[in-house]
Amino acid sequence: MARSLDDLLAEGVSGRRVLVRADLNVPLDKQTRAITDDGRIRASLPTLQALREAGARVVVAAHLGRPKGAPDPKYSLAPVAARLGELLGTEVPLAADVAGDDAVARAGALGDGDVLLLENVRFEAAETSKDDAERGALADRLAALADVYVDDAFGAVHRKHASVYDVALRLPHVAGRLVAAELEVLTRLTTDPERPYVVVLGGSKVSDKLAVIEALLPKVDRLLVGGGMCFTFLAAQGHGVGTSLLEADQVDTCRRLLAEAGERIVLPVDVVAASAFSADAETSVVEVDAIPDDRMGLDVGPRTVEAFGRELADARTVFWNGPMGVFELAPFQAGTRGVAEAVAAVDGLSVVGGGDSAAAVRQLGLDESAYGHISTGGGASLEYLEGRELPGLTVLADRGEG
Repeated sequence: MARSLDDLLAEGVSGRRVLVRADLNVPLDKQTRAITDDGRIRASLPTLQALREAGARVVVAAHLGRPKGAPDPKYSLAPVAARLGELLGTEVPLAADVAGDDAVARAGALGDGDVLLLENVRFEAAETSKDDAERGALADRLAALADVYVDDAFGAVHRKHASVYDVALRLPHVAGRLVAAELEVLTRLTTDPERPYVVVLGGSKVSDKLAVIEALLPKVDRLLVGGGMCFTFLAAQGHGVGTSLLEADQVDTCRRLLAEAGERIVLPVDVVAASAFSADAETSVVEVDAIPDDRMGLDVGPRTVEAFGRELADARTVFWNGPMGVFELAPFQAGTRGVAEAVAAVDGLSVVGGGDSAAAVRQLGLDESAYGHISTGGGASLEYLEGRELPGLTVLADRGEG
């Protein structure tokens, strides 16, 4: 087990510089660069506030988007620094670089309880390098900014990146509050979950979810499949899917899964079919065996929402990852909304597996507190459930001394 933030706080952090790897990868409006969903920033607050209150000098490292290993103004963390400061109730200056002269000077000038945000760590090509020596050189510079390391970026623990993996090899390290909370929930999902255990998967591609389907099918009571990925399963049943998203190379795999899993895989019975991928397109609700050749399915239909609701009604443990349709467009929101409400009503542990599912909960104005847990890391959650080794967690489990 990784050491916890409480272990570190018990030892005392007043006057010590603490490097916190946070997940502040929030969506921005392309025109205004305004933050459209600050959920990940809010999720980082418990760890940062606890460190501030204990008198730590906090240096925060984070990434935003996928810059190409060099500074790029459209990926600057400036909007994040401003919002983080608002939420913490204190100014959070942004260093002009990741671990260069400005970062060194600002980190050295921090007072007890101060917070500094480093510029986007992915402005350094070494952050994501496959070369251990390149990552190590950046990790040396980051580690020099602090006395101890806290990983609170659950959304990045599946990446062997300099700020996630290599820094923890160089400093005493602990898991932050968010990482600890995510692990506690995922452990409950993988270690004797209360039954019935129902998993709801959506999203666009079967290939993205195939490994987690294979890993979960032996463990779940029911697997409900929606989103674009359902059409490859429907094709495997022999249905025509019109111009819907279809991974032809996965049809045989889906056919095998359906044969092996029997009635535990539950597919849609109707879909909202549209003439085009557009909010203005002509739409109709059709049975899954009657999708017109010139139409695409962009949401599950009302009968499917009811059917999925019945499958969820007696569940004691639910994991949901992936929207049921193109929820970003108004005509195709009802499926995701209906299933999300059914998940929220579960009398037991309900887990929203990050990514687009978490975004849908917020965009659709649903009550976040109705869910047992909303993950900040879709990819990390799925890889954990697949049973894969996550580098950021592996290195934390090597107990560093505080």
